[in-house]
Amino acid sequence: MSEEVRALEPKTLWNNFSDLNAVPRGSKKEERVRQFMVDFGNKLNLETIVDPIGNVIIKKPASKGMENRKPVVLQGHLDMVHQKNSDSDFNFDTDGIKMKVDGDWVRAEGTTLGADNGLGVAAIMSVLESKEVLHPALEALFTIDEETGMTGAMGLEAGYLNGEILLNLDTEEDDEIDIGCAGGIDITVESDYHKVSAPVNSIGYSISVTGLNGGHSGMDIHKGLGNANKIMNRVLYGIQDMMRISEINGGSLRNAIPRESFAKLAVYHASKSSFLKTIKKVTKEIKKELKTVDPNLTIEVTEIETPKRVMTLISQNTLIAAIYAAHNGVYRMSNDMEDLVETSNNVARVTVKDGNITILCLTRSSVETSKFDLANALKSTFELAGYKVSLAGSYPGWKPNVNSPILEILSKTYEKLFNSKPSVVACHAGLECGILGTNYPEMDMISFGPTIQGAHSPDEKANIKSSQKFWKFLLTILENIPFKN
Repeated sequence: MSEEVRALEPKTLWNNFSDLNAVPRGSKKEERVRQFMVDFGNKLNLETIVDPIGNVIIKKPASKGMENRKPVVLQGHLDMVHQKNSDSDFNFDTDGIKMKVDGDWVRAEGTTLGADNGLGVAAIMSVLESKEVLHPALEALFTIDEETGMTGAMGLEAGYLNGEILLNLDTEEDDEIDIGCAGGIDITVESDYHKVSAPVNSIGYSISVTGLNGGHSGMDIHKGLGNANKIMNRVLYGIQDMMRISEINGGSLRNAIPRESFAKLAVYHASKSSFLKTIKKVTKEIKKELKTVDPNLTIEVTEIETPKRVMTLISQNTLIAAIYAAHNGVYRMSNDMEDLVETSNNVARVTVKDGNITILCLTRSSVETSKFDLANALKSTFELAGYKVSLAGSYPGWKPNVNSPILEILSKTYEKLFNSKPSVVACHAGLECGILGTNYPEMDMISFGPTIQGAHSPDEKANIKSSQKFWKFLLTILENIPFKN
């Protein structure tokens, strides 16, 4: 089916995307895709550099007649989010993404597509290999580990780049030009608990929360989508006096709204009827609340072999109370930009097993003080429960510059090409521009990209016509880069 994708226009873009998607490229596992990109640069006889942190930089001289234009950095990240449906037989460490054309969209079969940021990377590759595209001197910057820590951008030292303008190709609405983004911080919660024998004559049950849409924990956080960890916890709250928890396994990556959660319980024999009745009632309530945004939500209860070991009642009820109290979703809207989420949190991962509790959150904000305000609120919540809390991986946001010279060029170019004005926005996601700007403060930065929906979920899809529009926009921008001062 990838051949169907390769036949799409512009072929250079979709062929490079297909080649890229054949290479496993999970965050923190970029060895193979890094080598793929090094081989690509060397094959073109272009200067190719791997910096100490593992980013790849490929430099291409200006086209004839473009030597006096300002040098440009084209930037995208090599890694992709690994998410798959529970029934998908797919190994991200060994398999290439299986793609298909679905009407006006390109999708993957049961997994994330990797259009975030694979289409941006493929566009850069296409410019590098082209002999027809007009462009100034180029530096292609392919960063690593954008999705789980921004470590590539944070590790890029000063002195590697000479570009005066940076075009980040990592946004997901083709009518938007991005001039700002949120920063973030990881919150890790850990605790131990005593395991005890399951109550005598108890009955084993599993609870599964599935069918949620999930999505990007920044770009989609305002949509009110269901969070599997919070839903599971709400169910457990209603039955906490009727059972003991043996295991919980909910969510996956910090930057993905959790789509699934699974729990194993030992239910008191005398409470069986009340247990099933209560879950049915709570399920009905939650499904009614989320029927518009998550119509396929499913909460199933299945009788299983009774677990041998469970949490103590105190440990269990403390856990449920702490997760219930932890803020999830939008925390504050921006006072400066209309409809922009300023600060949010995603309760991304909850695991309870073998005497260990781990809870992972990602807090985002375009305002540093607000970011730490919410982070400290979450820290206080979990510390009151007696848990150990650590804050790490903090990265800054990207402050909007409405007077950016490259913004003016992009806005005029867009309006001329498409007979409409673009939306100039800041996004509630972790673009790398703010981080890169710490070592390259004079670089004029902007971000744009093709329309991608459902990023960070197996429903991810890239619009075909939008990708053609994005390619045309990029080429026209490169032709119109201003002259050096």
